[in-house]
Amino acid sequence: MKQTAPRYVALIPAAGVGARMASNSPKQYLPIGAKPMLRHTLDAFVSSPLIAHTYVVVSAHDAYIDAIVPSGAATVLRCGGASRMESVRNALRALEGELHEHDWVLVHDAARPGLNAALIGKLIDSVGDDPVGGLLALPVVDTVKRGGAHVSTVARDGLWLAQTPQMFRYKLLCDALAAATDAKVITDDASAVEALGLSPKLVEGHPCNLKVTLPADIRIAEMYLAAP
Repeated sequence: MKQTAPRYVALIPAAGVGARMASNSPKQYLPIGAKPMLRHTLDAFVSSPLIAHTYVVVSAHDAYIDAIVPSGAATVLRCGGASRMESVRNALRALEGELHEHDWVLVHDAARPGLNAALIGKLIDSVGDDPVGGLLALPVVDTVKRGGAHVSTVARDGLWLAQTPQMFRYKLLCDALAAATDAKVITDDASAVEALGLSPKLVEGHPCNLKVTLPADIRIAEMYLAAP
């Protein structure tokens, strides 16, 4: 039997509270420009013809998501966990039977509103049929210091700052997260895959795809989104 071509689906874990933003609502719902942060992220995947469908993972009692997701644009999965790793793992379990083992899953942070269709296309094209998968990342250009009692300079050659989406086949991602036990160690999907002894491909991203973590990041994100 001929194997069907793999699909590309987006998975956005959005169950976090964003404590460092000091806000009354989860940070993914804070306004960036004229839209909630999460809506920018959703619109990036919806605008890409390469993405077959988008799934958003929220907590069971999320009171904001229904007003954010346009009808038919994405499927909301109310199975978010206490950590990012748990939210992604729960979502993958919920999608058992919906996805084939060779389908590609692009996991993207809800708090990266600067993603666009061009970056999604670059990641998919660059990863191609790589046996492991890959992620967007930026090479480190600043001098890196290690703090402590004795400050030292760390060689930046070969150092990258991980971004998202991080793109892996459904079965591999399920296996990697099933094998992971410590959410503090597995800070992104690539680290779970690396723990299996595999090396994801690094695809150069763009500074516009920054993660909004602190209040000052909102203005930076707005500047990128306002640029042509």
